[in-house]
Amino acid sequence: MNKKQSELSKFLSYVLRHEPQAIDLTLDAEGWASVDALIAGAARQGYHYTPALIQEIVDTSDKKRFTLSVDGARIRAAQGHSTSQVKISYTPVTPPGTLYHGTATRFLEDILAQGLEAKSRQHVHLSADEVTATTVGQRHGKPVVLRILAGEMHAQGFVFYQADNGVWLTEAVPAAFIQQ
Repeated sequence: MNKKQSELSKFLSYVLRHEPQAIDLTLDAEGWASVDALIAGAARQGYHYTPALIQEIVDTSDKKRFTLSVDGARIRAAQGHSTSQVKISYTPVTPPGTLYHGTATRFLEDILAQGLEAKSRQHVHLSADEVTATTVGQRHGKPVVLRILAGEMHAQGFVFYQADNGVWLTEAVPAAFIQQ
């Protein structure tokens, strides 16, 4: 993905995950928006997309942040929404025994004491592998990867989901299920 595509991808994340009203975009309860409405609203803010460019961003996104409908007429962010108008109805799935969470060392003390909370998002995001978790943690400073005892959580009734892009989701992770 080149620099221009990266900038356009970040703007897509912003409007589809957090601020659709910034371009007068309407998302349905599952997070879907009309591609045509997205293109028109973004153009009013100086961001120029075409259906082909949107398809290219979706196809080349390393984190697979976006999903296009089969007909290409609608788009949504795969997960990570902070806007209250979106509540994707994921199907509960059984997680692997261990998942991972990448964060910065400066947050470690609070996480080990209080667990992981969704905060402004709808879910805590977990990774299936340590490499991805490390990459996520690096965005916030010196990374640390935490092991999440997802199998034990699930056995005790905690619910897990998996987003379109493979990211594992749960409402919270109590400190008892976190290993450094």
